[in-house]
Amino acid sequence: MDSYRSRAAHNERVRRKKQRKKHIRIFILILLLFIMAGVFLILSLVNKIDEIKNHPLEQVSLNEGLSDPNMKDFTNIVVFGVDSRANALQENTRSDSIILVSINNKTHNVKLTSIFRDTYTRIDGHGYTKINHAYSYGGPDLAVNTINQNFDLDVQDFITVNFSALSNVIDALGGITLNIHKNERKWVNAYARDVAKINGTSYEKIKKPGKQTVSGVQATGYCRVRYTKGGDFTRAARQRRVMKALMTKAKHSSPLKLYRVLNEMLPQIYTSLTTQEILQLGMYLPFYDIKTSRGFPYKLDCHRASDGIYYDFPTTLTSNVTTLHKKLFDTKNYTPTKTVQEITAGMGY
Repeated sequence: MDSYRSRAAHNERVRRKKQRKKHIRIFILILLLFIMAGVFLILSLVNKIDEIKNHPLEQVSLNEGLSDPNMKDFTNIVVFGVDSRANALQENTRSDSIILVSINNKTHNVKLTSIFRDTYTRIDGHGYTKINHAYSYGGPDLAVNTINQNFDLDVQDFITVNFSALSNVIDALGGITLNIHKNERKWVNAYARDVAKINGTSYEKIKKPGKQTVSGVQATGYCRVRYTKGGDFTRAARQRRVMKALMTKAKHSSPLKLYRVLNEMLPQIYTSLTTQEILQLGMYLPFYDIKTSRGFPYKLDCHRASDGIYYDFPTTLTSNVTTLHKKLFDTKNYTPTKTVQEITAGMGY
């Protein structure tokens, strides 16, 4: 009897040992499959990054005497939204929206600043005119330098997107949440119809106002609305809301969904960022926290100039630049450079 029990116990130990080995083999196999899938996704993503339309900025110029120690802790990237209906991102066209993205490299807090497209600025070689003309005159190089020159900034990179890129990325995320007001609904539907026609896609009308999940075409239409109270100012605010909603949705998405988003987005952007910089920004995405969202200039006067065109005149440019550095970089009593002071004097304020 004891001999039988001993053999039975031995057989049970052998069976359990084999079972453990089997479980270990299965675990290792699953782990290897995950690693292989991860490697495949990374390699596919790198290949997609190679499809990006890259444009290194030739010469980023900063104002002489520019000194704001706090600014060195930030990465400033300007995002241009262009009306490139034929998807020709490299062609110079007026920038439909200009959003400055300021990332605190220590805290990963993000601040979004819309630069109103009708802002009266000085553009090298073209005198004083609307800031959105800079992109059409000299592409991203002139547009970035115009921003740096007029506002005492150190913007080193840009990203340009068009209608298709924005709507496709939002769809890849499964839509975003927006609060559509009653006075916006008919205009959102009208612009969404135009966007769908440009993209060659279908669209659904927003049937009622309120907080809801909207598609890429609907969100892009929302960005385009300006025929409500506030005109271009509320339009710029809508664009910031969409960018904030997009980033919030992305940071809470699964790795697989983010892969689909990047797979859709990367070939449709035009940027000065390198592959390494794009991957680094993507790596920190879960940690980014959008703290503020504002329009600039903070104080302005909108009126018709002697040429018969309406502009947004900063009142004054120097005081707006001082406030900009305080709000973005927490720099108190910033003194604008002589360049900004000269530009201000040329405006007549």
